[in-house]
Amino acid sequence: MEIFKDMTILSLEQATTLPYLTYRLAQDGMNVIRVEHPVYGDPNRMVGENYLKEERMNTYYLCINAGKKAITLNLAEEKGKDILKEMITKLNVDIFATNQLPRNYDKLGVNYETLKGIKSDIIWLGITGFGPDINEAAYEPILEARSGLMDLTGEPDGDPQSLGIPLADMGTSEHAYGLLMKALLKREKTGQGSRIDISMLESATSWLTVPITLTATFNQNITRHGNTHQFFAPVSVFKTKNGYVYIAVGNDRQWKALVKLPIFQSLDKPEYEKNEGKINDVVNLNQSISEILSTVTSEELIDLFNQIGLPISKIHGIPDVLEDPLIKRRLLKSRDSKSGLKLTLAPPPFVTPFLKDSDNTLSFPPRFGEHNSEIYSTMLGYPESDLTTFKEKGVI
Repeated sequence: MEIFKDMTILSLEQATTLPYLTYRLAQDGMNVIRVEHPVYGDPNRMVGENYLKEERMNTYYLCINAGKKAITLNLAEEKGKDILKEMITKLNVDIFATNQLPRNYDKLGVNYETLKGIKSDIIWLGITGFGPDINEAAYEPILEARSGLMDLTGEPDGDPQSLGIPLADMGTSEHAYGLLMKALLKREKTGQGSRIDISMLESATSWLTVPITLTATFNQNITRHGNTHQFFAPVSVFKTKNGYVYIAVGNDRQWKALVKLPIFQSLDKPEYEKNEGKINDVVNLNQSISEILSTVTSEELIDLFNQIGLPISKIHGIPDVLEDPLIKRRLLKSRDSKSGLKLTLAPPPFVTPFLKDSDNTLSFPPRFGEHNSEIYSTMLGYPESDLTTFKEKGVI
């Protein structure tokens, strides 16, 4: 049962955080309408290669915008505000979301009180960098730096490093997704809408469960430690005869199983029986393991570990990930009817009923203002001549 198919979200979105959230909602089957300024639009449309040879359809934008519709609307114009009000009522908008700076809420007429006055049970979501009372601009690396995530990433004797994916952006999206589901449940039970404010900084720091408690309560120095684990050993990247693997021995029982393997029997020492002993001598321990692994291939080692149920993996590049049978079957697809381009998209965190019914296929990422005619003429009833006038006046 597709419980989201009749729900509409109007999203004044740009960059990554909010577009990734609405991408997730599109995978649920929601009707996602992304709203962009008619001149500036979403800057991410211009990032990456211009593979399609079209303005505002660059490759970076294509990654998280499939399954949506796109319109342009200038909310700084009074007519733009009027059209927004019409959309909320005539399209029966369930959720309004924005990642504008808070100072723009009132100026654009998208603040919660205004929209609640139009539709009392609307669910309003505002994503900000540092909270609804702060207007500082926020980008992913800035949030990684301020939240401590960057200090925890990299080699112990090296510089702090940014993460391989935008966790501050996408982590906020996931937290917002959960809050929206709670708000929808609340509305189902009470008939009441909600205002949701979520700070990207608070979202990012919420992942720091161990570092914050051990620092604040026990005065421990928690910082970056490269590929090793601060509290468990052996847990690290190791070079084999033909590549790299990551080994994670998480408890003493697993260690006992490891040293029963013939190639590791030399490490069966009393001082290594407990995790504390291994951590205290982790440099020498890892060096000994590296010497042992230089004599075996990654495949041989993985086979040995799998036989006794120990965690191990090759270090996969993205091409390897695409060929992983557990991932390959979950990849999403999208085809452009205009150019014939077939997009391969990252797998969802779970396959929704909507994705199952659509064979993991989403509509192609929308072109700039692609659905203006559909929304404004077909659904709101404006004649095409009005759309021409609106465009001339900079309203759409």
